[in-house]
Amino acid sequence: MLRTLIAAGLGLGLAATAASGQTVGIATSNPGSLFYNIGTAVANAANNSGLNTTIQPATSPNQFIPYLNSGGIEFGVANLQEVNYAFSGEAWWNGVQNPNLRIVGMLMPLNEAIFVRADSGIMTLEDLRGQPMTDGYTAQNTILPQLDAIYATAGMTRDEMTGVNVASVVAGADAFISGDAVGFIFAHGAGKVREADAAVGGLRALTVTDSSEAGLAAARAFWPTASFVTMAAGSAPGVLEDGVYISFPQVVFTNASVSDDVVYAMARAMYEGRDDMIAVFPPFGAFDPESMHGDPGVVPFHPGALRFFTEAGLN
Repeated sequence: MLRTLIAAGLGLGLAATAASGQTVGIATSNPGSLFYNIGTAVANAANNSGLNTTIQPATSPNQFIPYLNSGGIEFGVANLQEVNYAFSGEAWWNGVQNPNLRIVGMLMPLNEAIFVRADSGIMTLEDLRGQPMTDGYTAQNTILPQLDAIYATAGMTRDEMTGVNVASVVAGADAFISGDAVGFIFAHGAGKVREADAAVGGLRALTVTDSSEAGLAAARAFWPTASFVTMAAGSAPGVLEDGVYISFPQVVFTNASVSDDVVYAMARAMYEGRDDMIAVFPPFGAFDPESMHGDPGVVPFHPGALRFFTEAGLN
């Protein structure tokens, strides 16, 4: 709670002083992606708190996570499932572990959908059968199992579409805009979705087909941290009626060797900087600072973050 922070003011001042003047980086995905928007917003809050922060875009987390693990940059933003896979070496990491990853704090969930043109006549996931649909995602390994999870709610597999191979979600949106595919996967709220919405005269976000416990179990077979979220009509581009979409946690993470004071300062900036983050990226309105100390899965929290959580009463 904020009054807890005030009571611990001396400790906060010492940590802020120790971290001030140091420049740190946040690795993000490409401009237009959700994680670019998130990283930019977190950097804004950190800068406003006195921690000099810059962002460093890359194609996707599976490219910058090893760099962060080796100490090449201090912070990154990604979804929790990918960070857990990278830490343990599971899935597309093929046994290559990244043991130096540590969690700084949980962010708001990522809500995701497959988007099509609003005037395409495609109303459901089942209507995608036989259609050219973005696939491959050769530079962004995290996307294929997310696609699988969405299709699984309709009892479908990716083989039922005609794959249009792309490197990343941003490239997939570009392929859709140019007419090479009827749909693309992206996170609700991302800048690229707004761009596509304007470019084609309106999008439709396809809802999951089966939102029951059985549908969720089918999705989790491909994406274990998946949950379902109901979004109201008009709450984001493409959400034309109330509907259910797939959702999963996002995190800010760091390297174990980053100093406790710097990580403490970043955690504090996130906790106190919600309004600063909303100013840059409005979907941060769904961010609950009191939930930063959530379940990180297999990746430990950094000691600097844990020290902040203790002082903030987030245990």
